[in-house]
Amino acid sequence: LGHEAVEIKDGREAVAFYKKELAAGRPIDLLIMDLTIPGGMGGKEAAQEIHAINPAAKMVVVSGYSNDPVMAHYQEYGFAATINKPFQINDLISVLNQTLQ
Repeated sequence: LGHEAVEIKDGREAVAFYKKELAAGRPIDLLIMDLTIPGGMGGKEAAQEIHAINPAAKMVVVSGYSNDPVMAHYQEYGFAATINKPFQINDLISVLNQTLQ
């Protein structure tokens, strides 16, 4: 789709990667974060830490738990959009186009 994707293990690693890239002058255009990471920091906590670094950071939350309050009120948690699992590539394309305008 013309974007470079980087796979990150969990929220803690995402926060560290975000800081490193920002410091190196390579800002991240968009983070797509899973709400729940078994055994690791999830998207909700990582979003809070990333927004403390850069309040303008754009993030999308992804989850299979569509009834979670974060999914229902994602903007209150600092996310620009949400994608419910399972999703199709067209759902991802739509969110990318909407969020990266």
